[in-house]
Order: sequence, then C-alpha cells, then structure tokens
Amino acid sequence: MASAAARSPADQDRFICIYPTYLNNKKTLAEGRCIPVNKAVENPAASEIQDVCLAVGFNASLEKNKMCSGEWNRDALYRGGVRVQLKQEDGSLCLVQFPSRKSVMLYAAEMIPKLKTRTRKTGGADQSLQQGEGSKKGKGKKKK
Repeated sequence: MASAAARSPADQDRFICIYPTYLNNKKTLAEGRCIPVNKAVENPAASEIQDVCLAVGFNASLEKNKMCSGEWNRDALYRGGVRVQLKQEDGSLCLVQFPSRKSVMLYAAEMIPKLKTRTRKTGGADQSLQQGEGSKKGKGKKKK
C-alpha cells in the first residue's frame, strides 16, 4: 500500500477518496453528504466502506487519520477515509459497473446495512431502546 504522499499526480486521478460523511444520513448536503438522504446510511464507518469495496473487487485502502475537510467533529468515530482505485493506468475502469465515484458511494451505502456487524448491532440495540422507553414513561407518571 503506497501512502498518499508517495502517489504520483497520475495516481491521484485513478484513486478516489470516500469519507463516511459522504454516506451519512445524519448529515445535510451542506455538511458533506453526497448522496440522497433516503439512500444514505446511519453513521457509516470508514472500515465498513473499505469492507464493502474490497468485497466487490476494488483495490481499496483505509486511511485512518484522514478526515473530510468539512467535518468539524474530531472524534475517532468520524475519522478515516477510503482510497478506492476507480480506473486503471490506461484510464479504463477497474469495474465496469462503477463508472463514477457516485456509483461507488451509492453501492457502498446500499451494502453497509447488510454487513454482519450491522445486522447484529441493530437487533440488540432496538430491544434495549424499547425497554428503556417503557421505564421512562412509568417514572414520569409516578412523579405527578
């Protein structure tokens, strides 16, 4: 894996960078989201974007300390970017079904919720949220 500094300007044209902010449905377009909110994902991680890109056959590398320039939150959850090789050296596409950076972002946003880590997390979280809400309502009624 070559670092960003070691890449030549020609390499920069072949690789795109996808930040979690681009796919986050909690962000507005002004805050950096690049795809429609109904196709976006809740708080995607850079590692999830990398996993999806590698699974489909892209050459993708995780850059842990990179951040989207518009991201004001310096939290570790929001750090990271994924370098994805969109084109070959001769300018031809690496994967024909992905002609643009937007097509890669839409695919990643579609596939991230299907990851095993996502399906496990949401199942347990929903149940605990429902239990918590029920107990809060009961406490509120007793105070009156």
